[in-house]
Amino acid sequence: MIWLIVTLASSAFRGLIHVSDKAVLHKYIKTPLSLILLIGVTDMIVGFVLLCFSDIPNEFTLFTNISAIASGAFIAFSVILLQRILYTQEVSRTVPITQCSPIFAALLALLILDESISIIQWTGIITAVLGSILISLKLDIHTSKIFLHKSFYSLIFSAILFGAANVMGKLAVEELPILYAQGLRNVTFGLILVSFAFRSEAITDVKDLIHKRSPALILIMINQFFTAQIGSILLLWALSLGPASLVTTVSASSVLFTLIYSIGITKIWGGFLGEDASNESILIKLLSTGLIVAGISVISI
Repeated sequence: MIWLIVTLASSAFRGLIHVSDKAVLHKYIKTPLSLILLIGVTDMIVGFVLLCFSDIPNEFTLFTNISAIASGAFIAFSVILLQRILYTQEVSRTVPITQCSPIFAALLALLILDESISIIQWTGIITAVLGSILISLKLDIHTSKIFLHKSFYSLIFSAILFGAANVMGKLAVEELPILYAQGLRNVTFGLILVSFAFRSEAITDVKDLIHKRSPALILIMINQFFTAQIGSILLLWALSLGPASLVTTVSASSVLFTLIYSIGITKIWGGFLGEDASNESILIKLLSTGLIVAGISVISI
């Protein structure tokens, strides 16, 4: 079960990424394009460094290289959708919806990788995903009705893309070294983000951040050069060790870490993340967390 431990470690880092991104979006920048642009630039740099220092395999197929590139592309479009919605929504409610990706990863893994999943493991997948969806519901205290935000379907599409990215990543690391595959993913990811966000308002905002020596730059650098890379490399390593469908499902535990980090930061620093700290909100989040933990426990049996 080494893949399980590695995946949980990856989730802990990736949960921190979302909280840091939300802090930048909430307090320091004027448009989500600015963060997307900065993430794209830093990831391209990291990608080229990884490619320079990784061992290029002597024997590899065009398909595995395309798989790594496709994985980076899928993640890029998934992140673009997520960041644009995260700009106006709570991190602890936005991120969990994207954790529906295990369903789509499992279906793709069955079709492409010929992996098998037991009934018990399917139960765990469904339970974890239900918990992820529940945490994204909102309670209207005036009408006592629970509803989904209008961004729900965009986030579901983001989840589909992330699930596809993990399956393609699994195909890539079956032949390619992990650092080489990560380098290809990073360069592709960065190029797409920069191409999307290279607009006048984002460039002006980034110049303003640099001129003011904004703390946002430090947060972004730490996030993209260290936290994101460690989380992503650990996830690729886990995919090379275990089934893509189950690794992707356990990776949904990043929502647990996002929840813990966001509640802790909100309790200490108040409006730093713009989170709803009401009892009703925390109750729904805790209930959802219990479902996710239960699902992950079943998967690891």
